[in-house]
Amino acid sequence: MARPVALITGPTSGLGAGFARRYAIDGYDLVLVARDVARLEALAAELHDEAGATVEVLPADLAEATDRAKVADRLSAGVRVLVNNAGFGTSGEFWTADLATLQRQLHVNVTAVMQLTHAALPPMLDAGEGTVINVASVAGLLPGRGSTYSASKAWVVSFTEGLANGLAGTGVGVHALCPGFVHTEFHERAGIEMDGTPSFLWLEVEDVVRDCLADAAKGNVVIVPGVQYKALTTAGRLVPRNLVRRINKTVAKGRGRT
Repeated sequence: MARPVALITGPTSGLGAGFARRYAIDGYDLVLVARDVARLEALAAELHDEAGATVEVLPADLAEATDRAKVADRLSAGVRVLVNNAGFGTSGEFWTADLATLQRQLHVNVTAVMQLTHAALPPMLDAGEGTVINVASVAGLLPGRGSTYSASKAWVVSFTEGLANGLAGTGVGVHALCPGFVHTEFHERAGIEMDGTPSFLWLEVEDVVRDCLADAAKGNVVIVPGVQYKALTTAGRLVPRNLVRRINKTVAKGRGRT
């Protein structure tokens, strides 16, 4: 029998790599989408050797319309799983940030999620099964954790929740993964200083992926890994938003990122 296929964006490090390894171990073939061809090919060879997965490498920059269309075409051919993981943040304040960079951020964090999900769903619905995992962030649930990045992740959460209602009973599930701080390359690439962040706030990639897939199997739509972040997001819904903003400004470093 043909193995199911999972398409994962941003798989060359961090959570994307974690999802790629997990799905390969679970018996999936993969389509890996990222800009760095050398890292894509190295990961593809590793997953083939370790898990026997057939891996298709699809180089693409999701900030570019032509590359998004190329990935959407591949999704239109059908996959069992789509993991919209690609995304990035930037350091500095909104008013000093390069506007073109902020626009690219929205293309990757928002436009690509919408376009790729739109392409993936019709064949999933025809098959009566499929899973879409949209990697959002705790930053999308709590106000005051930066501007455009937080706004983009809040969009992902809202988009996923609304879509889940429409997909109910179809056999296709959609989920928003909202991790907090994870040991990845994210903050270093963004130029965000994380020294002094309490150790209890850090999560590991393998734990986040495991918790995500376990909660997705239960049908949970918004998935927050880690008891510490479950507590923080629950508290954030119960206390006034202006208080949450003040806490994020001082404790969670709500300044210096956009």
